Amino acid sequence: MYPKLSDLINDIFGTNINLPIQSYGFMLAMAFLTGGLIIYFELKRKEKEGLIHAQKKKIVKGKPASINELVFSALIGFLIGFKIVGAALDYTNFANNPQDFLLSREGSFIGGIIIGAIYTYYLYWQKQKNKLDKPKEDITLVHPYQLTGSIILIATITGIIGAKIFHQLENMDKFIADPVGSLLSFSGLTFYGGLIVATFALIYYSEKNKISWKYLADIVAPALMIAYAIGRIGCQVSGDGDWGIINLTPKPEWLSFLPEWLWAYDYPNNILNQGVLIEGCSGHYCHHLVPPVFPTPVYETTICGILFLILWFIRKRIMVPGVLFSIYLMFNGVERFFIEKIRVNETYNIIGSKITQAEIISVILVLLGGIGVWYFLSSHKKQKVEG
Repeated sequence: MYPKLSDLINDIFGTNINLPIQSYGFMLAMAFLTGGLIIYFELKRKEKEGLIHAQKKKIVKGKPASINELVFSALIGFLIGFKIVGAALDYTNFANNPQDFLLSREGSFIGGIIIGAIYTYYLYWQKQKNKLDKPKEDITLVHPYQLTGSIILIATITGIIGAKIFHQLENMDKFIADPVGSLLSFSGLTFYGGLIVATFALIYYSEKNKISWKYLADIVAPALMIAYAIGRIGCQVSGDGDWGIINLTPKPEWLSFLPEWLWAYDYPNNILNQGVLIEGCSGHYCHHLVPPVFPTPVYETTICGILFLILWFIRKRIMVPGVLFSIYLMFNGVERFFIEKIRVNETYNIIGSKITQAEIISVILVLLGGIGVWYFLSSHKKQKVEG
């Protein structure tokens, strides 16, 4: 396992560098970047096809910087400087524990003041340079693809909030024991919680910007699938605990062509330091799982990669808005429901049966997806008859 990106680099090149970039965080960033690019180009395609349209918006030019803008920029600049300069002055501590450092009170007060002052002055200078004697209103045309950054930002923030909320509901005992630590920790995220909350946030945002939420949902569907597949690579590489149940079953003969680790893996040097000590190992991460477990992140990356290709192949062939996203919901639900059978997770005892939160939600998603396909196709057919 490579908890940090520098662990991989050092293993390949025999170096001894220490970068403050965790493998999971890096792959998560790659997931958002890939999803963002897909959304950007799909928004362009939908606009070119005349399905969504650019909107006229009023902007005011020539206004001087307001007190609120200056105070906000000073605060943001201070926080950035406080952490960046502090990280540079205490690099080893930052590189070894980047998450702990970022969420701590550690930093450089002087660095914060300097960067805050520079950032605030720059904003003031820019506003003064473009200031007019009499500010004027202009009409600008905003294309849907220009909203990609906002879409990703909203999805990220609301997704993390939703993922945190659902994780706490699933692990209430840990939350009660350490509520502040649980909420501020970068770990402990439930994908379905993020999906649900981010979906409602994006529906509101799309309608506010006069983009039909059904078209946006169809655009986002393949992006979500490939982003999830890439994110699971981060889980596998770092060994973040999203692995399967213990697997002591001999590998079936029909899978003999696959390496043993794809069937049962011990996650050496996992970032959680779970398992037993590795003999002769030195460093921060020296544990491996005994006995081995199913490497479920690999399975999910493979399955979701295939499902992404299917969604990508059919996206231009499905003409009824909302149907592609409904198919995504069914794909997602079926995939997650069956992977839960061999995945470590908290379970609920319902009518004598043990079931996970993800299994409950995945069943609901499959039902919603099926209903969605029927509803959107029926509505479209009815509109054609009436038209």
